[in-house]
Amino acid sequence: MPLHINTPLIRSSALSKSLNKNVWLKIDALQPSGSFKMRGVALACETYLKQGAKRFISSSGGNAGLAVATSAKILNVPSIIVVPRTTSITAINLLQLEDAEVIVKGDSWQEANEYALSLITDSDAFIHPFDDPLLWKGHATLIDEIVNAEIQPDVIVLSVGGGGLLAGVAEGLTRNKLTHIPIIAIETEGTASLHLAIQHNKPTSLKEIRSIATSLGAKQICDQAFYVTKTHHIHSILVSDQEAIHACKAFLADHRIVVEPACGASLACIYSNKDILDPYNNILVIVCGGSTMSAEHILSL
Repeated sequence: MPLHINTPLIRSSALSKSLNKNVWLKIDALQPSGSFKMRGVALACETYLKQGAKRFISSSGGNAGLAVATSAKILNVPSIIVVPRTTSITAINLLQLEDAEVIVKGDSWQEANEYALSLITDSDAFIHPFDDPLLWKGHATLIDEIVNAEIQPDVIVLSVGGGGLLAGVAEGLTRNKLTHIPIIAIETEGTASLHLAIQHNKPTSLKEIRSIATSLGAKQICDQAFYVTKTHHIHSILVSDQEAIHACKAFLADHRIVVEPACGASLACIYSNKDILDPYNNILVIVCGGSTMSAEHILSL
């Protein structure tokens, strides 16, 4: 049995009525770790365990780190999660709740990641937050579940950080022979590494991350995500931090589910009724989650 669950796929009455279209929600915020990351991370952890790994090491103070810690606890394998100093106490507490050893190192994910890599021994497996074919294969199960539910959207809306979810959804569409379905890839204005890569026609590093949607804060997308822009119909759209925050609050009111601004970015495309949606009547949004967010925090923003 996989460690992730088959999450609810529902038609949103509130959003469907607002847009006068069918809006479907794939609610991966309800995964055991609180985000879609559980899909790919769990597959990677199980695979590396079978290959002889005795410990998992990762570098993330957010959704990926919590997915690694959750998977490791279920599999009864020790884990080390290296997080930057910007990581919230709430996130650290959640990681420790899953029995992970938490090491705080560096001022950014890049610095935390460098330290995590320095800890790896021959008996360890490094679980990357977004750049690993096993992650994409696991994330692709989102599309399998949508197909099994006999729902075929006109378009899929998702948020993009490092590009793991985008790569996984594209893989899922390919293996289900649905490559004709376009993807609307959403970033906040201060995390637009995919948008920049498309402009430069190659993965290009942002000078800095300037957004409240910190889970989207990869300075450069993975190569596979850029490759997907060449093989699939991808719309790259930017939203403001305020649009993402408003979407989180509206989604909480409409559906009683807490998500973080990184997830709010994709929801903002719907709540703001962006023009890119005009040609489509059956819209599916991947509600990717937000492991460390609370209703009190969202409402205070």
